[in-house]
Amino acid sequence: MGSKNLGIDERLFDHIVGTAEDMPFYTLLGVSISAVGPGYAELSVTTRRDHANPLGTVHGGLLLTMADGAMGNAIRSLGMIGVTVDCSTAMISPTPFGEKIVAQGRVLKAGRNMIFAESKVFAGEKLLADTRGTFYKTSDIDYRNQG
Repeated sequence: MGSKNLGIDERLFDHIVGTAEDMPFYTLLGVSISAVGPGYAELSVTTRRDHANPLGTVHGGLLLTMADGAMGNAIRSLGMIGVTVDCSTAMISPTPFGEKIVAQGRVLKAGRNMIFAESKVFAGEKLLADTRGTFYKTSDIDYRNQG
């Protein structure tokens, strides 16, 4: 798939990328993980006409999905599973069809139970959406006993 490991345990990296590749929702949308590093994840998709909203532009839900996924996978890069508690997204610019968009997620603070993260979604250098999220840690990932 071409995902880049930016410095996390190889077993954890393989687990994160493998589960993303098997996720039906990501497959449906055409979303893939581009890179994962400590507290960082990057997702990408090339926008298509079937991503359109009723107005004929790319649906904002695609951007929010990308942002949430980037933040969630950034959390997973720390060996934790977190579920979204709250998410706030500012839609900055319209999203073009036929272009690759990239969501970059970063963990801002990981506490014992609460995790704070941010994501920015781009088409090239153009900022499309800016997101802040709060997550609840449900467990650690048991990747050390796999494969």
